[in-house]
Amino acid sequence: MAQISPMKEIRVLHVDTERGWRGGQQQAYYLHQGLCELGVHSDFVCRKGAEMQARLNRDGLPVKPLSFLGELDVFAALRLACYAWAEHINILHLHSSHALGWGILAKLFVPSIKIVAARRVDFPVSTNLLSRFKYMGRATDAVVAISENIRRVLLNDGVAAQKIHLIHSGVDVHRFGNDRVPVDFREKWQIPPDSVLIGTIAAFVFHKDYQNYIRAAAKALSRNPKLHFMAVGDGERLPAMKELAQELGIGDKICFAGMQKQVGGFLKAFDIFVLASKKEGLGTSVLDAMSVGLPIIGTKAGGIPEMIESGISGLLVEKRNPEALAEAMLKLAEDPDLRKRLGEGALSRGKHFSKERMTQMNLELYKKLL
Repeated sequence: MAQISPMKEIRVLHVDTERGWRGGQQQAYYLHQGLCELGVHSDFVCRKGAEMQARLNRDGLPVKPLSFLGELDVFAALRLACYAWAEHINILHLHSSHALGWGILAKLFVPSIKIVAARRVDFPVSTNLLSRFKYMGRATDAVVAISENIRRVLLNDGVAAQKIHLIHSGVDVHRFGNDRVPVDFREKWQIPPDSVLIGTIAAFVFHKDYQNYIRAAAKALSRNPKLHFMAVGDGERLPAMKELAQELGIGDKICFAGMQKQVGGFLKAFDIFVLASKKEGLGTSVLDAMSVGLPIIGTKAGGIPEMIESGISGLLVEKRNPEALAEAMLKLAEDPDLRKRLGEGALSRGKHFSKERMTQMNLELYKKLL
């Protein structure tokens, strides 16, 4: 009788190359944390001095910072390979396109290692030879698409169907349970006590389409001056968006709060949450808003419709359409009962996108690869 070989111990090393902290870093953090909580050997390599290093150190989770010049830094890849070999790593989970390039170079030195690439954006991967090699080449064993929309983009670009695995992002649905709105929140941000506060949390980058959000705010304010708006985040387009708000005459009606490490108090202060993107992988901030029971307005961009069931857990509007977005803002602002119903629906829907579910699905993928 043939012996059944024992299952290999999973030893995974996550790699993230970003300096800052956005949705992708939050997802990588949650996965690493979830695996550690399950007793899986999970380690993390990040750029030296990155926000990821600070947060993992703060929370007592394994992390090894490394310096590197870019995704084609062979010497950094060799250091990564040496670390993976010394720690008997058998899964490299790369959390960005640059990290994937670095990981593929490392695999040249440790060819037995399995490579999992996270794909969090719905941009084509067939635009250049390097991108095609990274996602379609034999070195990459699996690509995790965080939304059905991204999965379709990958398929259309020619990535093999058997290589693509759909695993939605997840959040800690209890993360903001103890967070409270500061008693002086509205006073600090000069928000009238009787106004409806419509907020968003997103980086000020091209695909988040803050122009859509600000133009919609101006249109909504022309019909209901009691509204107030807030934008939490930072990025290259922030100065231009502040200027646009002034040009539209709503500079005193929209608060630009900048980057905030603790967003729970902001979410709980909002009456309505908006994500106005024109392209989107999934939209972690929507999941965070769901976890506190906020009514949500999202655009029909990328994976957003996979989270929001229009009329049940939020409202969906066409992307790049400030008129439609303004109408949805007014509809919710003027109907407290609808806000309550959609908020309850969002809270229920958000439980489907838990970090525990995401962690378990990634763990099952690792088992299949080994």
